[in-house]
Amino acid sequence: MKISFLIPMYNEKNIVKNLKRIIKSAKKLRNKYEIIVVDDGSTNNCREEAKSVKSKNIKVVGYRDNKGKGNALKYGFDYVTGDVVVFLDADLDIPPEQISSFLKKLKYADVVIGSKRHPKSKVNYPNTRKILSLGYRGLIKILFNLDIKDTQVGLKVFRYEVLKNVFKKVLVKKYAFDLELLYNAKKAGYRIIEAPIKIEFNWGEGKLGINDIKDIFWDTIAVFYRAKILRYYDKKN
Repeated sequence: MKISFLIPMYNEKNIVKNLKRIIKSAKKLRNKYEIIVVDDGSTNNCREEAKSVKSKNIKVVGYRDNKGKGNALKYGFDYVTGDVVVFLDADLDIPPEQISSFLKKLKYADVVIGSKRHPKSKVNYPNTRKILSLGYRGLIKILFNLDIKDTQVGLKVFRYEVLKNVFKKVLVKKYAFDLELLYNAKKAGYRIIEAPIKIEFNWGEGKLGINDIKDIFWDTIAVFYRAKILRYYDKKN
């Protein structure tokens, strides 16, 4: 089995250190692996820094303009050659050492996703984020009746064929990307398991502004409109 790590990156300040940590974790898995870093239009020099990490297992790709995490993951998927695909954020708020437990759970599912709401999760993040997360969970339950407690955690593991089939219908490039992806995976009959995670939240970064919240809401409504009004996701590819 070969594992492909898809790492979306935007203006990451510690990419060299973080890539070395990912490589160390990947080697412990004792599988063939590749690390695909997708630069989502960064304005600093993190792409050059990522390229400076010496490893035959790393590919650094990207584009000029910032288009969103979802776009970066879809773009990077074109370079994937593995049997299993791991989504992992470049800032490593979610430590990569947890991936081995996710891979074990993949024996019983097609998709394994991290969940802050799992009873065994160890998370420490701002109360405002907790309130927003709970509110978003409620919104998704009302609009989609989707039986997933947390769609937004950055660590997710997929069988290759899931993304190959589902990505065709994913249109959101940024905020509701995870929701649209998981909704379509569930609709296609793939089994999704939520797993406990540990989050090492960087309190100095990643703050959500009012405009971000508005964009999340409208992206989510757009997915609802396609799903329930247009029935876009019911159409065959």
